[in-house]
Amino acid sequence: MVACLGLLLSATVRETHAQARRPGGEPPVYLQGKADQAEGRKILEEFRKTGWGLGGGYYLEFELRVRPLKGDERVVPGRLWGGSNAHGPVSRVVLQPGVKGAERRLLVQVGAESAVWSWADDKGGVAAVGATAWFAPLGGTDLTAFDLQMPFLWWDDFTFEGVAPGAETRPANVFLLRPPAALAALRPELTGVRVWLDTQFNALAKAVELGKDGVPLKSIAVLDLQKIDLLTAGKKTGEQWIVKAIDLRDDITRNKTQFAVTGAALGLTFPAAQFEPARLADAIAPPPADRVQQIAP
Repeated sequence: MVACLGLLLSATVRETHAQARRPGGEPPVYLQGKADQAEGRKILEEFRKTGWGLGGGYYLEFELRVRPLKGDERVVPGRLWGGSNAHGPVSRVVLQPGVKGAERRLLVQVGAESAVWSWADDKGGVAAVGATAWFAPLGGTDLTAFDLQMPFLWWDDFTFEGVAPGAETRPANVFLLRPPAALAALRPELTGVRVWLDTQFNALAKAVELGKDGVPLKSIAVLDLQKIDLLTAGKKTGEQWIVKAIDLRDDITRNKTQFAVTGAALGLTFPAAQFEPARLADAIAPPPADRVQQIAP
């Protein structure tokens, strides 16, 4: 999600990304007559190459603002370090940093062979998160490993539905992606995921998980962007837009969790070992305070 911002994909599931498709699945809804599927494939492949990076290493401080339909709101603080490796974009996420018995760390590998590892300070070692746990809430929020990883963006069975004119989001290319057979067997209620990719920035604007007859199960929507300074040797060398707020809505329970960035630093360099699963148990410090740009609500 944090790519906006994660789940180990077993060898079987990894193979299905490129091979096994679910028969049938959610039918497409074309927006302007049958769309050019070859053009859609070009758009999606370009997004897969460029749609996740922030131009080098980056660090985010954030809050998960839990807003249930009934009951009190609460806030779960977090930190995120992002970069890339030979497999694609990779992020290290910490929920409840420094809170004994509650801190949880996740390493999220995004891409065609996506995976996630987890560490909790009250449970011991580092463990891969299996596909059966992808949809379990993290830290009592509506955020799940599936949301962090967004494996649907690499599913091979998809339909380009055309261009949405911008009623719900900015003008966007709309795709319907259907789960591979192995995942469909684990979660049969998930028939597809519809995504909106901003036509100007080629960035994810919205995603909706779909159930039987196209009923929405869960929605992820980018709410706001923020311009951040790029710094080199302490000097401003440019600016870049990042996601400031994302809404996660359970369309069944109507509970919401908002991912809100409260601080950011771009143009950072991290050691490759920081994104190795075995190092997830090692605590790492955030960048110096003077490198982190605070972001007002």
